[in-house]
Amino acid sequence: MARVTKPGGKVALYVWDYGRGMAMIRHFWDAAIMARPNDSKLDQAERFPICQPALLEALFGDIGLSSISSRAIVIPTVFQDFEDFWIPFLGKQGAAPTYFAAVDDSTRERIRALLQSRLAPSVDGKIALTARAWAVRGIVPN
Repeated sequence: MARVTKPGGKVALYVWDYGRGMAMIRHFWDAAIMARPNDSKLDQAERFPICQPALLEALFGDIGLSSISSRAIVIPTVFQDFEDFWIPFLGKQGAAPTYFAAVDDSTRERIRALLQSRLAPSVDGKIALTARAWAVRGIVPN
């Protein structure tokens, strides 16, 4: 992006914070690792370490951008109940659902039970979480 942006132009992007900011995904991987500790290397936090502001800013600096800044984008993710939370993991698309589809039935049941025990719904039955992305921008030098 920096290569094709005119001098003085802005380059910006955002990435989901798979390490700590995607509560839905974080809860899943914590449960999956409890169920199968040897699979910790598959955790999205391990696979996508750049999804943090300091590393993104360093990347922008390494390619020569200036006036680099970052900010969090936090989005409420409210699920009607546990089933509403659970359905996306059955879709076989994305790292967590693909992993889930590949494990045996007993591991799937253990992950589900661990998740259900960890996610306490509010009085109205809803499960309120958040999803965080990091936005970073920089300016192409003149």
